[in-house]
Amino acid sequence: MPETTASAVAKRLIKLREDGGAVALGRVLTLIIVAHESTFEEAVEAANDASREHPCRILVIAPEPEATTNRLDAEIRVGGDAGASEVIILRPSPVVAEHPDTLVTALLLPDAPIVVWWPHEFPDSPANDLVGSMAKIRITDALRNADPVESLKTLRSHHQPGDIDLAWTRVTVWRGLLAATLDQAPFESVTEAVVEGDESHPSVDLLAAWLAQRLRCPVKIARQTSANAITKVILRRKSGEIVLERPDGRIATLSQPGQPAHRIALPVRELRECLSEELRRLDPDDVYGEVLSKGLARVEVTA
Repeated sequence: MPETTASAVAKRLIKLREDGGAVALGRVLTLIIVAHESTFEEAVEAANDASREHPCRILVIAPEPEATTNRLDAEIRVGGDAGASEVIILRPSPVVAEHPDTLVTALLLPDAPIVVWWPHEFPDSPANDLVGSMAKIRITDALRNADPVESLKTLRSHHQPGDIDLAWTRVTVWRGLLAATLDQAPFESVTEAVVEGDESHPSVDLLAAWLAQRLRCPVKIARQTSANAITKVILRRKSGEIVLERPDGRIATLSQPGQPAHRIALPVRELRECLSEELRRLDPDDVYGEVLSKGLARVEVTA
């Protein structure tokens, strides 16, 4: 739909439903993806996969930086190209893109929560962004930012309830395994923890911050050059060390004093898995907010 308007797109959606029933009903949310025109397809693919668990309307705002006239081009995808959702791709020119909230207002599902996702670069304050302020949940991804670790500091400075980052979602399984291990005898305090992982991966920092906030013990980060994000966590107690190690990004080994080593499937989580988890929650993650605002300051970087 070249040189169109948001109202015209909304009318076209209604006509599609009337003519062939092609547009799915029973959608539970509106997912707005704000991305660069050249990189949004990966995000749409992940959202389509997630929509099979969470039927939704996907609105993509992908400005065309080279456009020289004030215009809006649009594309509607339904059926096999849209998973269990409907995908509306809006390609505004730079001037039109200055007011993205006006582009999506006519296309929002009534009485359904709004989630905004920035798959790559994101505003300093997602909650105060024109589109972000409309949303119940705002998803960022520090890993795909130009400076992943530094971007955590920006998120920390501007955090509001409802903000969440996929770097945190990627450590859900790690947190579950470590918490389950500490729930077993002997019930000793952890005196020190070490998290080893890739030097540019923000999940390393967030896992270390979570341990520091929960265990209230010294936590150190040992940075490496690795393609597997987190590679090892060491929890030191009086009776010995608990070590959860994943050198290959697929299988982890859990070692504890007095017990045989256990091998655990712990693959690096895919983008669609992380997105689906956050769409399942749709509530502010208070633990993430506490880790971001307080836990990061407790961590010591050693290398």
